[in-house]
Amino acid sequence: MLGAIGLDERQESAYRALVALGAAEAADLAHRLAMPEQDTERALRRLEQQGLAAQSSARTGRWVAAPPAVALGALLTQQRHELERAELAAVLLAEEYRAESAGPAVHDLVEVVTGASAVAHRFHQLQLGATEEIRALVTGRPVVVTGIDNESEERVVTRGVRYRVVIEREVLSLPDGITELSAALGRDEQVRVVDRVPTKLVIADSALAMVPLTGGDAEPAALVVHASGLLESLSGLFEAVWRDALPLRLVPGGDGSAVVEDAVEGPGETDLEVLSLLLAGMTDASVAKQLDLGLRTVQRRVKGLMELAGVTTRLQLGWHAYEKGWVARGPRE
Repeated sequence: MLGAIGLDERQESAYRALVALGAAEAADLAHRLAMPEQDTERALRRLEQQGLAAQSSARTGRWVAAPPAVALGALLTQQRHELERAELAAVLLAEEYRAESAGPAVHDLVEVVTGASAVAHRFHQLQLGATEEIRALVTGRPVVVTGIDNESEERVVTRGVRYRVVIEREVLSLPDGITELSAALGRDEQVRVVDRVPTKLVIADSALAMVPLTGGDAEPAALVVHASGLLESLSGLFEAVWRDALPLRLVPGGDGSAVVEDAVEGPGETDLEVLSLLLAGMTDASVAKQLDLGLRTVQRRVKGLMELAGVTTRLQLGWHAYEKGWVARGPRE
């Protein structure tokens, strides 16, 4: 527990024992901890450097514990200051990186990551760096990281980052498939299913994407794509797959929750009226007046339509509405 302030397991055990005893000889402490006396002496010296212990002035060889509230409080304050400096340095480096990469060379827009360990590390790093949304296409054959291994996901969700994931139907039949999906849905992640996804893919904040370069028995490798036209194309690919996928949801039951598919519902009559007037060129305020609705009601309905369509802009919503037949195209003149 005290590793965050620089103590290893032996040093922490020595300090805890010393606190419990108040003071002790090195030999007695070594016996109590079942540690070699030399290692105990080394641990005590480290505690002395950290201000957590001191040699007794009244008795040679006897060690006294420093009060935890004072000693640990000082170390924690120091750690906080160091963390604040590190955060400031990270912000400055990020600004410098953005300034230098305002017009990046083509070869700087992608990274090639090779090896299972390197790919897994970059995958977790990409997720932990997200601040708004993670989008992913998941196949039924994980090579480097499985859902069970993906510890980063739960940590990222607790920070308020949204997940939208499309899985292949094969995932539902994997040994741990339902368990992983139940956990994801229980964290309010949005998950949809299709028969097959075109490729494995993960996108963080529309800033970075990761796609595999190898398959089969080849050494794992992945391509990390930075903001570019290629990243926009990958984002478009995800959104196209998302629109055609069926939502999954948890259904409580006597034997636990089950994962079931939902049919994609279309918009209601009022939603269609709002959409038709907007596509005709009317403003939100004009639509509200025309349909005798509140302005916020219209805006809320538009937001709901965008979520239903799986799009992020009104332009995309209009395209989706025509493609799905929600509204009819006007005759060409």
